Amino acid sequence: MHYPEYENGSLARYYETRESRWMMCPGETAIVAASIHDGHDLSSAVARRLKLDEPTRLREEDPCTYRMTSVADNRIAVSVSRFVVDMNRPREKAVYRVPEDAWGLDLWSEPPTEEMVEHSLTLYDAFYEELEAYLRQIEARHGFFVVLDLHSYNHRRKGPDAPPEDPKMNPDINIGTATLLDRRPWEGLIGNFIRDLRRFDYFGKHLDVRENAKFCGGYMAEWIHRNFRDSACVLSVEFKKIFMDEWSGQIDLLKAEKLHAMLKSAMPGLEASLVKMGAKL
Repeated sequence: MHYPEYENGSLARYYETRESRWMMCPGETAIVAASIHDGHDLSSAVARRLKLDEPTRLREEDPCTYRMTSVADNRIAVSVSRFVVDMNRPREKAVYRVPEDAWGLDLWSEPPTEEMVEHSLTLYDAFYEELEAYLRQIEARHGFFVVLDLHSYNHRRKGPDAPPEDPKMNPDINIGTATLLDRRPWEGLIGNFIRDLRRFDYFGKHLDVRENAKFCGGYMAEWIHRNFRDSACVLSVEFKKIFMDEWSGQIDLLKAEKLHAMLKSAMPGLEASLVKMGAKL
C-alpha cells in the first residue's frame, strides 16, 4: 500500500523504519480512524506458499477503508494483508493456518513454517506495542478519545449470481460496540453517531444503520477497551459492500465516496459529544 500524501513529511521517514507494514499518524483531535484490513501486501515467504489468487484475497480484505481514515487527522493503517497477520484477532489466532481460520478457504499450497509464523507474530507484537504508545499520547492530551475501527463486509457469499443475504440480518452499516466494558458514559455519543449516519442523504435515501446487528467489534476494539477502559470508545464501523462487486473487486467510486462523505458528516457530532464528556479538544 502506498501513502502518497505523506511522502514529504516526517511520517514517510517513520514508515521506512517500519518496513511499510503500518502507519500511525498523529493529529490534533481526539478522534482516531483506523483501517487494519485494507492492506494487500504479502511477504515473499507467504506469497510463495499462499494458494489464494488475488481476487479471493481482495474479497476478504476491506478496500476503501484506508481512504475513509482521512475523516480524522489521527490515522492508523496497516498495509500488510490479513493473510500474513490479522491484527484484529487474538495473538494465538492472528495467523491463518487451516481453512476454518479463514471462512473455509483452501489457504496454503504448503503450510506456513514456524519461522514464517514467528515473523508474523513479531509484526503483531510490534503493532500492539506501538498502538499502546500512540493511544497513550492521545489519552494524555485529551482525556477521552474515540476510535473509528473501519471495515467492510461481504453479503453475497453464496456466489456472484446468487441473491444477496437477507437485509434483515445485514444492515448497510453495522456499528459494533459490544466490547465496551462500561457503555453508560458513551450512550449519548453512540446514539448521536448512529443518528447522524442515518440522517445522511445517500443518493436520495437513508441507509440502514444498526448497532451490533451482525458484528459486535473485533479483537482490536476489545484490546483498546481493556487497556483504556475509562478513556476510549471504539466504534467498529462495518460497511456492507454496497459500494462494490465483492466477486469481481470492481469498486463504484461514486458510491464509495458517498459513504466517505457520510462518515465525514458525523465528525462534528462526535467532537461535540467528546466536549460534552469533558475531553480537552
